[in-house]
Amino acid sequence: MQRGAYVEPSKQTVGDFLKAWLDGCRVRVRPSTWASYRLNVQAHIIPALGTIPLQSVTAAGLNAFYADLLQAGRVGREGGLSPRTVRYVHTILRRALADAVRQNRLSRNVADLADPPPQRGAQAPEMKTWTAGELRAFLDYAADDRLYPAFLLAATTGMRRGEIAGLRWRDVDLEAGRLAVTQTLISLGNKAAVSTPKTAKGRRQVALDGSTAAVLRAHRRRQVEERLAWGPAYQDGDLVFCREDGTPINPALLSERFERLAREADLPRIRFHDLRHTHATLSLQAGVHPKVVSERLGHASVAITLDVYSHAVAGVQEEAAEKVAALVLGS
Repeated sequence: MQRGAYVEPSKQTVGDFLKAWLDGCRVRVRPSTWASYRLNVQAHIIPALGTIPLQSVTAAGLNAFYADLLQAGRVGREGGLSPRTVRYVHTILRRALADAVRQNRLSRNVADLADPPPQRGAQAPEMKTWTAGELRAFLDYAADDRLYPAFLLAATTGMRRGEIAGLRWRDVDLEAGRLAVTQTLISLGNKAAVSTPKTAKGRRQVALDGSTAAVLRAHRRRQVEERLAWGPAYQDGDLVFCREDGTPINPALLSERFERLAREADLPRIRFHDLRHTHATLSLQAGVHPKVVSERLGHASVAITLDVYSHAVAGVQEEAAEKVAALVLGS
């Protein structure tokens, strides 16, 4: 008590605390983050630890819990979880218990003393890109698809899937050839929910080329025709890309439709997100300054752009070396 570390004894269980914690942190994190917290808490943590008093949780107990997840996985399911998933469960527990310490429910965070699985082999999905010719072939094949303007916008701006799905007409200036990224749509189960851009730099202005602006103008005219056809039943959310009745498109639908068209066009398989990588790679290979590419992508810093797309920058550096040598040595 003299040290100010005394915690009033409590019989509150891990399950009861985590349910209240989820309610409290909902306003502090992105909707997609909260949804993943809830999924892992309900699927993994509460079934195994939910009935244990919060103040009885130990580092050894957490280590045993992590070992069980690696070996057996979810309660009632066969097969263990990956080390990466178990580490994420640990991250959630560590954050929740840190809040418990801050709320004076625990004297220390035992998750800090636990040993989650090492991060060996935890790699991001492999980046795949198309060549300029392959991208052109896809756009030619998809030209008559209703979502073609969305695919073109991804290819010519490098915008994220959620940014495209959440784009509103009020944020598009076709005369000036610019748009503003101010919100995103994310997939929460079978529904689409509004969220904020991924980073502070995600709120940005993006220049449009003349061809993309022309396609968006034609798309807007078709959308006006759809609105008139639906009449009072049309739900106008001002979205650039929506269903025929004006309701939002689940971002997952963009990926599904894109992958289907790419398959039909007999092109190398890539994800919708790889259109972003393709745009960045082609931009750098074309000699666009990395700072400009970084700003268009909405990266937090140009260092991230250079790190992610080092394969493209390498070719640019070789070309620069030859140009400088030609100026200095006359070769």
